[in-house]
Amino acid sequence: MAKLYFNYSTMNAGKSAVLLQASHNYRENDMDTYLLTAQIDTREGKGRIASRIGISEQADTFSPGEDLFAKIQARLAQGDLASIFIDEAQFLTADQVWQLARIVDDLKVPVLCYGLRVDFQGQLFPGSAALLALADEMREVRTICHCGKKATMVIRQDAQGRAITKGDQVQIGGNESYVSLCRRHWREAMAEGS
Repeated sequence: MAKLYFNYSTMNAGKSAVLLQASHNYRENDMDTYLLTAQIDTREGKGRIASRIGISEQADTFSPGEDLFAKIQARLAQGDLASIFIDEAQFLTADQVWQLARIVDDLKVPVLCYGLRVDFQGQLFPGSAALLALADEMREVRTICHCGKKATMVIRQDAQGRAITKGDQVQIGGNESYVSLCRRHWREAMAEGS
């Protein structure tokens, strides 16, 4: 039975590595997969899903406002898919998440989304909020804070390592910009950054 999955975490938890491994497992068993990532994220080049542990794969991209139901329906016209994998799912719009739900319900193809739950200010991303509401199954990909507790939050930091408390929700970056923390250390860092 096809389902809509949301695999969420903070930065640097290994979401992309888990996605790439799962896609590889399907392909190793002669089942085709379709990989999508946010067009806005070009850190590893356009249309590339990459993990910080060194594995990567080429993917198609999505942009805000793009009709994902039509895009995936067109891809299915080229051949069956065992599963669809979406990286950087926090950048989906609410409408796109509804389109993914239609893909699962009407086209009977599993869709596995991987992304951040909250931004650096502790607010849900629109795509994440819609996935939390609509996903059939949710899984947390865990990472740890420097204190050893589970990291559930992320700070954006400046060049001196101080937490930035204001700014646009979306700023593409990696370890140079973001640090995953437990809620207590996130609160402390945000208070110091104010």
